[in-house]
Amino acid sequence: MKLLNFRDFEVRPDEASKLLFYLAPMMSMFPAFVVFAVIPVAAPLSTPWGTVSLVIADIPVGFLFILALASLGVYGLVLGGWASNSKYSFLGGVRASAQMISYEVSLGLSVVPILMLSGNVSLPAIVSQQQETLWFIMPLMVCYLFFTVAYFAETNRPPFDMPEAESELVYGFHTEYSAMKFAIFMMAEYSNMIVASALMATFFFGGWDIPFWAGDNMRVAADATVVGATPAWWITLLTGLSFALKTGFFVLLFIWVRWTIPRFRYDQVMSLGWKVMIPGLVAYVIVMGAAMLALERAGIEFSTTYMLWLTALNIVGLLGILFWLDRKRVIVGTGWRQVRPHQVR
Repeated sequence: MKLLNFRDFEVRPDEASKLLFYLAPMMSMFPAFVVFAVIPVAAPLSTPWGTVSLVIADIPVGFLFILALASLGVYGLVLGGWASNSKYSFLGGVRASAQMISYEVSLGLSVVPILMLSGNVSLPAIVSQQQETLWFIMPLMVCYLFFTVAYFAETNRPPFDMPEAESELVYGFHTEYSAMKFAIFMMAEYSNMIVASALMATFFFGGWDIPFWAGDNMRVAADATVVGATPAWWITLLTGLSFALKTGFFVLLFIWVRWTIPRFRYDQVMSLGWKVMIPGLVAYVIVMGAAMLALERAGIEFSTTYMLWLTALNIVGLLGILFWLDRKRVIVGTGWRQVRPHQVR
């Protein structure tokens, strides 16, 4: 009786580039795991050996670390599409690279207002500032909208799943993959989705902060002492649960959007990225910078009042986006010839 070998279940095109074909899934998986290392998941934990911060790597450039590594995942998609030596897979890889270029700029611009408001690139410091005043979702709600759209595109989740468009590309960049290599691509996509959800919770919803309770308002100072409330194991447990619930909510949001919104056309995706996201974010950064400067000149220091003024400004901006921006005039793409044929000359 012949024993089955795992290679009997592996499928690889004869003309594929063997090294890159096997390397691509690993390259797509690596960034998601590394980025999660700088995200604080709970309040500091008091132990007999001292207070421990619940973040794997509390580096002072955590924000920049995320931006530097989050975009590396696209290399796995591009290499997988190219190494397969298949036209459909190659088109999926080209789409992934074009989409990454378009929305990586938007993602970088969408975090600029967070840096302007917090004045710090450390994620634990950003969480601490939200505990002291208001969660950033209120003074930066327009920024949150742009950040969410950009990360949906960065993670290739519907309605931005252009590299995997089954109706056009068979199954996109991983058409020729099978077995565990295909599973790694899927795990990479969902790992990136969890990281994106954790970042949304950290940047805009207070991270592990429990709302309407000051018992968890604490941070670890530079000399390893705890400033604020007294650490306790049950506080760490509650804050960890709070962070998990917030992250789980955004994971459900990703899934809900997949069930609800149909896929964009490719020209609509490019039109949204270059004609709406980038100009809108540039204008938003300018307006927010001017508003912060005006508040400082008026003698209003960084406080809850400061945040409420920015919240009012963002409500006005959000209403403008919801009721004026699109109206079938901006992201309709090349389909405007079918939507408004009387304007075609």
